[in-house]
Amino acid sequence: MTYLRLIWKQGLQIGLIGGVVALLIALTGMAVTFNQRDIISGVVSVGLMLMLLVMVFAGYLAARRTAQPRWLVLVNAMVAGLVPGVLLVVLVVVGNLVNLRLILINASPMLYDLLTFKQGVLAGSLSLLVAGGVSGLLAGLVYLLPDLPRRVLVTALAGVILTGVLQDLIRTVIAAWGPLAIINQWFFTGTGLTIPGAITVFVLVAAGVYLQAKRGAAVQAQYRSLRPTTQRGLKLTGLLLLALILIVLPQVLGLFLSEVLTIVGLYILAGLGLNIVVGFAGLLDLGYVAFFAVGAYTVAVLTSPELGMFHLSFWEALPFAVTLGVLSGVILGIPVLKMRGDYLAIVTLGFGEIIRLLVLSDWLRPFLGGSMGLGRLPRAIIGGMTIPGLNITLPAYEFTGPQQFYYLILVGCLIVGFIAWRLRDSRLGRAWMAVREDEDVAQAMGINLVATKLLAFASGAAFSSLAGAIFADKLGSVYPHSFQLMYSIYVLCVVIVGGMGSIPGVIVGAFAVLGLPELLREFAEYRLLFYGAALVVLMLLRPEGLWPEALRRRELHETEEAGEPVPEADLTCAPAE
Repeated sequence: MTYLRLIWKQGLQIGLIGGVVALLIALTGMAVTFNQRDIISGVVSVGLMLMLLVMVFAGYLAARRTAQPRWLVLVNAMVAGLVPGVLLVVLVVVGNLVNLRLILINASPMLYDLLTFKQGVLAGSLSLLVAGGVSGLLAGLVYLLPDLPRRVLVTALAGVILTGVLQDLIRTVIAAWGPLAIINQWFFTGTGLTIPGAITVFVLVAAGVYLQAKRGAAVQAQYRSLRPTTQRGLKLTGLLLLALILIVLPQVLGLFLSEVLTIVGLYILAGLGLNIVVGFAGLLDLGYVAFFAVGAYTVAVLTSPELGMFHLSFWEALPFAVTLGVLSGVILGIPVLKMRGDYLAIVTLGFGEIIRLLVLSDWLRPFLGGSMGLGRLPRAIIGGMTIPGLNITLPAYEFTGPQQFYYLILVGCLIVGFIAWRLRDSRLGRAWMAVREDEDVAQAMGINLVATKLLAFASGAAFSSLAGAIFADKLGSVYPHSFQLMYSIYVLCVVIVGGMGSIPGVIVGAFAVLGLPELLREFAEYRLLFYGAALVVLMLLRPEGLWPEALRRRELHETEEAGEPVPEADLTCAPAE
């Protein structure tokens, strides 16, 4: 009786959730739309893979929530994978008896053919049930594998799926590599990965993960045993190699991916600033877009010929933008010094909306352009100066397209990242972290809360204003509608997804939050649905972030590191004695 209760609690319930997700994917049209793209040509399409992944994930989650015995883990996993198949079979049977398209427009014969593998209702339904049960069972077997084989297998399969999904983008990049473009013939057909190409991707990814896991610790130990001079030489070589890769990256990736890198870079700039406010000091700021707007409009007002008041270059206007950003951060910080948590978030949210409404107002239209914004901003230029006495004019380099602005944003990220890194380990950085943990205790230890909080707001505002200034120069114009609340939400997501308080986490989070949706732009409106689902799954599986700070990782995983059972797994999975 206890086993039946556990199967219901961990197998059927999770399977029902997975079934609802599978029905949602089917009836919103995603399955049919994505069925036009193959991951492996002639073997499996993206639409069918979505359905199978739902069953696999349900089975894996059910196995993860079942402790012992092993046979019960496999039974729960199989049941959780089978239930979505049952619900899809019900959809197919009912859809063939009743015209569901009168209510659900995407319940089409094409959907039924996809779900039944074009084998008819009876044979196809049986195949779908078998596919669900086998998918869940395989997920359970994968869960029971040792950690290293499981990691190698899952990562390699994910690499094949990701390569198939992004095949058009990868093919375009490789096609610009001259003689190396012949690689496309080995890996891709017109509709998906070739079977040899899929095997090659699987083997390469699996080998990389395996070698990193097996040899990574040994290589690190060998590195630490070297003499300090040798270690410094290797570090310098690694930095030079990294610099070379970053320099040639836009030429290798092409125009579209360079544009994606510039968008990600701007959010890295802003995220490093918000990471100081939220991650270091623990001050929840939802009006962060205000400082971004201050930097953008400062550059626009000082450089745009439309107003005719100033005629500065971008480099002359940039210090003013950063300075006004610092002042606006202090102005915001003064009235909220006594506020914490939700109250602070609401007040900063109001500050951001005040800035947006002021920019839109008719009162400031002669100075800021109102709803029409400001345009014709001159591009940033390096060089073009004449050396006095030598009559030598240096060549001018103008930042015009994304492949040029990439270098400007890269330099900005390196400077801001270095400053943030030095601040984190400084006396001020430790004071910020003390305020984050407990303001009262920090004040009792002698930390000046007023100065510490104002410096956090000012530092974050300076970095955001820098990002806004580069953003305005990149577009060549500024409009009030570019500074909505969603910008603050996106930057906050970058910090949280990457790991609050972690500088490398901001970089990883920016690629995950902004880079991935841009790469999936070809999937139209469905990309945001996948994006939201991915964020939910990420927060469930990695609440500390993708690259968390060491202290935060210890706080969230204290019970696991102490060897105690985690609350989630403590579900009384063993039969009662």
